[in-house]
Amino acid sequence: MTDATLFLERVDGADIAYRAIAGESPGIVWLGGYASDMAGTKAEYLANWARDAGRAYLRFDYAGHGESGGLFEDGCISDWTADALFVVDQLTEGPQILVGSSMGGWIAALLARARPERLAGLVFVAPAPDFTSDLMWPSWNNQTRDRLLRDGKVEFPSDYDETTMVYTKKLYEDGKRCSVFAKPLRVSVPVRILQGMKDESVPWQHAAKFAAHLEADDLVMTLVKGSDHRMSGGGDLERLGQTLTEFPG
Repeated sequence: MTDATLFLERVDGADIAYRAIAGESPGIVWLGGYASDMAGTKAEYLANWARDAGRAYLRFDYAGHGESGGLFEDGCISDWTADALFVVDQLTEGPQILVGSSMGGWIAALLARARPERLAGLVFVAPAPDFTSDLMWPSWNNQTRDRLLRDGKVEFPSDYDETTMVYTKKLYEDGKRCSVFAKPLRVSVPVRILQGMKDESVPWQHAAKFAAHLEADDLVMTLVKGSDHRMSGGGDLERLGQTLTEFPG
């Protein structure tokens, strides 16, 4: 069963589309990746998992993503982090387990820094903190870099479907200001990282660097040899659900 889409109105930006399931605490908040939406495979799996487990679950689309208002190219990491903070502050109560996928892992880390008192746990799936400066920029040739700085954006065919991926100069410059690696990040809740070793978008070494950077007493990183960046196969989804059962209720 698909949850009804509702909209959180705001006066300072685009209205945010979300879907929520009522249930027991701690709640679970899904933070999706770059140019993805809340109807993706992992987000849908977690909706079914939460319903079966009787747990509260919230998913939403950042501005410019999915069903939310706004233009995708206008957004950047700080904007989408502000969306996440707005949603968590307005729509959740008590401790939450943040589940961040790819770019959503970057945003989850920034939320952990901004709202440490609201955390019950952190689950990172192929986390991509600082991907703009650590992964994107180094992988481009000089011509692509020059085009970004000159034209304000570059476009590439998506690796996952027939759409076009757009990266803007605003995204790149804002990413440097939102760096997770620029200063320590102390986390007092359990942390779990799930990472595919066939991930060509976010190499497992980047996730390992992130794990080493986090100051957490209870952190477990699981490397899955046969999984790619999507981590949406049956075994990957079951692993994600099992990971959530490890957190105290």
